[in-house]
Amino acid sequence: MSRLRLLIADDHAILRFGLRRLLGEMAEVEAIGEAENGARVAQLLREEHWDVLVLDLDMPGQNVLDVLKRAKLDHPDLSVLILSMYPEEQFAMRALKAGAAGYLNKQSAPEQLITAVRLVANGGTYISAALAGALARNLSAKPLDTINEVLSDREFTVLRGIANGHTVSQIAQTLNLSAKTVSTYRTRLLTKLGVRSNVELARYAAEHSLVK
Repeated sequence: MSRLRLLIADDHAILRFGLRRLLGEMAEVEAIGEAENGARVAQLLREEHWDVLVLDLDMPGQNVLDVLKRAKLDHPDLSVLILSMYPEEQFAMRALKAGAAGYLNKQSAPEQLITAVRLVANGGTYISAALAGALARNLSAKPLDTINEVLSDREFTVLRGIANGHTVSQIAQTLNLSAKTVSTYRTRLLTKLGVRSNVELARYAAEHSLVK
């Protein structure tokens, strides 16, 4: 039986503890590491070899899609499983396109997490039945009918930042961009979504379950 080294990335210590206890019961697991933010993820990936990264999609102060893309760029053999509380229809396809090998909602049963980890560790892709249904529906939709097609990753991230009440400067700092660039993304959002203010952007994000 091949041995697995798992890295858990989540900003909540209690959740990391629970995941560590659960995944530690897998007979093939050799080691489990923990990271509370993207910088720590990058550090541990540089220092040690890991087979699977279980990555929370919504760590404060982080653009987790960038964390995911960087992890896959620097470590192509790493399998990344996204663990998130957000709806699969809006987030999973974006994560899979960024390099994730699977997406699992945090409300899923513990057995599903173990199944997902084993599958991605062996080179597979994990999607739930709900996500498979969403993908089938999207195949019959016009390309611009879905948020994933309308918005780029940057626009998507800026939208969520605005909806969470962050200023242009705060979003710029998180994304390592200039405030002018973020303002440009905001203008594109207003045009693409047909709205006129931050309040309407926030309402749009809430209606589509893009924020907590």
